[in-house]
Amino acid sequence: MKRKYDVAAYIWPAYTGDEPRTRMFWSEGIGEWQSVKNSAPKENGYHWNRKPLWGYVNEADPEVMEQQIEAAVSHGVNVFIYDWYWFDNRPFLENCLNDGFLKAKNRDKMQFYLMWANHDANNYWNINLSDDQGDTVIWQGAIGRDSFDIVVRRTIDKYFSQPNYYKIDGCPVFMIYDVQNLISGLGGIEGARSALSYFREQVKAAGFPDLHLQITIWGENSFNLSGFDSNMRGSTKDIVSILGADSVSHYQFVHFADIDRDYTEILADVKKEWGRIDREYSVPYFPHISCGWDNNPRFRRFRGGIVKNNTPENIKKGMEMAKEYLDNHSEQTPLVTVNSWNEWTETSYLEPDDLYGYGYLEAIKEVFLDE
Repeated sequence: MKRKYDVAAYIWPAYTGDEPRTRMFWSEGIGEWQSVKNSAPKENGYHWNRKPLWGYVNEADPEVMEQQIEAAVSHGVNVFIYDWYWFDNRPFLENCLNDGFLKAKNRDKMQFYLMWANHDANNYWNINLSDDQGDTVIWQGAIGRDSFDIVVRRTIDKYFSQPNYYKIDGCPVFMIYDVQNLISGLGGIEGARSALSYFREQVKAAGFPDLHLQITIWGENSFNLSGFDSNMRGSTKDIVSILGADSVSHYQFVHFADIDRDYTEILADVKKEWGRIDREYSVPYFPHISCGWDNNPRFRRFRGGIVKNNTPENIKKGMEMAKEYLDNHSEQTPLVTVNSWNEWTETSYLEPDDLYGYGYLEAIKEVFLDE
């Protein structure tokens, strides 16, 4: 019997103007499509000018998401990982998931899970301020225990309860993006461990076997374990173990690799990193493939650090590499994470454009459906 793979693409839920708080970043009311649509040549002549074949659609519209679900599933993408935010004691950018995806008539064809994008919100989203004030924090991603408990309850009741929420061995998968912010907000590593234990207890009380906690890793970094200024440090591997994570994956190649070069050269280093994780970690690693990197649409001045030659043919090589990894780890769930479905302003997307058409999606189809 042919093996079935779970190809999970991250979704950046900012392509809607339906939420009022988005207007402080994108005043035209179309979300971050504004930065894509208005991309202009830089002072050095560089011009990022890709255009979406589907147009500047509102992804909080269920009819739009019905089209996207059909396109995804027919090309082998069967899971969406929604970037999920909690800023200023309330959710942010939920409309695409709540009003678009979850109201789509064909939503049962596609599974989904959440990645809590608990990084700080800053002016990188505002092209008028990103060049000189990009690091200015607007909302902090770190939250205290009271807010964390609200997040737990909301996540279980509103999302884990959905019949198409993605599970591994019956356990709903929940990914955390910024481990340092998690630890800092909860007062240190012990506070974070206690909060996650509570999360597991609540998941079990809701009738699930357990929580599947997935951690985003950025290479082997050093973390402050105390929650305040201290010499108490731990590595990524330490954190994964202490917090009792069930698996790890990446979000973007740029987090751990030199991306300012040819895509095939990047893949060689990515494969080495997978091997290191395999040797050093005791939990499953789900292979990750990024489609590219170029965040010039978010800035008026030129930004260096651009992936070269990320053609559909080379993306296919990455997908083949991920498939080989999964086949060599047949004991674990055959899940691969992909950046991304729609990170247009970082030039790492699967959606069809005017340069390669459906080329990126066809690459996935050829590897995971046709072979």
